[in-house]
Amino acid sequence: MYRESTWLVYDHRHMFAGQSYFTIWNNLFVGLFNGKLYNSRLCVCAKVKTNYNDTIMSKVSVNTEWKGNMKFEADVFGHKIVVDADEASGGEDSGARPKPLLLVALAGCTGMDVVSILKKMHVAFDGLNIMVEADQTEEHPKHYEAMKVIYEFKGKDLPMDKLTKAVELSEERYCGVNAMFKKAMKMSYEIRVVE
Repeated sequence: MYRESTWLVYDHRHMFAGQSYFTIWNNLFVGLFNGKLYNSRLCVCAKVKTNYNDTIMSKVSVNTEWKGNMKFEADVFGHKIVVDADEASGGEDSGARPKPLLLVALAGCTGMDVVSILKKMHVAFDGLNIMVEADQTEEHPKHYEAMKVIYEFKGKDLPMDKLTKAVELSEERYCGVNAMFKKAMKMSYEIRVVE
């Protein structure tokens, strides 16, 4: 349930503290009030749809088109992703299975976080491989009930404290995919370093 669009005002302290780290592409309007200062703070104003808990929301949509048999092609902001079943299930094995793409989404989301955070920490590494292991039920509807993310860093004399900090920030604060999965299943992680 949504009420009418509301004008929300954030000052610069919130913006740079990450309190309103958001992307709004529905009814977005950002202005600087003609350069004026309010209460000695620069303000940014955005017109957004809010729910009754004042949670900032934005709409995201993906179009997926049937290509025959068991094949579908998704358009994700201009990037094509093909999903298909194997031949035994009536498909042509021309694309990935849908469910494992959840693991890809998690790895990509947290991986981008970790790389970005370590860059800000001035931690250089030679490589990063992220493996996601999932426990799947045997009964229909088959689904994942636990996931483990394994971060494997490559490099010499890497600071484990900073690697751990970067991973924890992603796991606990920034990765939206991880936050969503936590509501549905048990999540865990492991950090490995190889030279």
